[in-house]
Amino acid sequence: MTDRLPMFPLSSVLFPGVTVPLRVFEDRYRALVEHLLEVPDPVDRVFGSVAIREGYEVGEHGNQSLYRVGCRVQMTEVEAQPDGTYTLLGVALDRFELHGLDTSGPFPVGDVSTRPDGEGEEADGLADIARAVFTGYRAAVSAIREDPYPEALPRDPAYLSWTLAAVAPLPMPDRQALLEADDAATRLTLVCDLLRAELRAINVIPSLPATEVARTRWSPN
Repeated sequence: MTDRLPMFPLSSVLFPGVTVPLRVFEDRYRALVEHLLEVPDPVDRVFGSVAIREGYEVGEHGNQSLYRVGCRVQMTEVEAQPDGTYTLLGVALDRFELHGLDTSGPFPVGDVSTRPDGEGEEADGLADIARAVFTGYRAAVSAIREDPYPEALPRDPAYLSWTLAAVAPLPMPDRQALLEADDAATRLTLVCDLLRAELRAINVIPSLPATEVARTRWSPN
């Protein structure tokens, strides 16, 4: 069963629970914000976002290749600027799968279906391992840049999996793979593997921040 959802593709991958600030200046997305402001209940001011795989614009004047799994985002704050743009704050809610995109109207609209998330087997044990791996990663990164997550890590496996996916400075394909993982256990396993690879890279090239190493074709061999 699919729903129709206003769409705002972004050049980044969002995860449930993440807060995202946006500056809205393109006509189509200003129209989207104005549409949401007409929704009476602020709780229902929701749009969808998927990451842009490549390209620069949706519609007849450009072309974008989009990932098919994204997040619903609730617009929680919005402010109109004197130049006609908007600044807004949104909170990513849950995942959906994009089945089609209609760009014929004033803003893009997607046909989407909810993509449920499970806990998976042995999620609690994997959560303990993930916390330990991230603690080592955090110590290594903090030696060359600021702490990537100075707060206490969540205890809940699902919330932990989304938190680690969001704070790990990984390239977009890896972040998208984390978003698309079927359940928390799979996501925790994958994020541990990715963070261990980052740790190996930092040990080989300690002068580079993890974000730079992550975006090179580095090989441990």
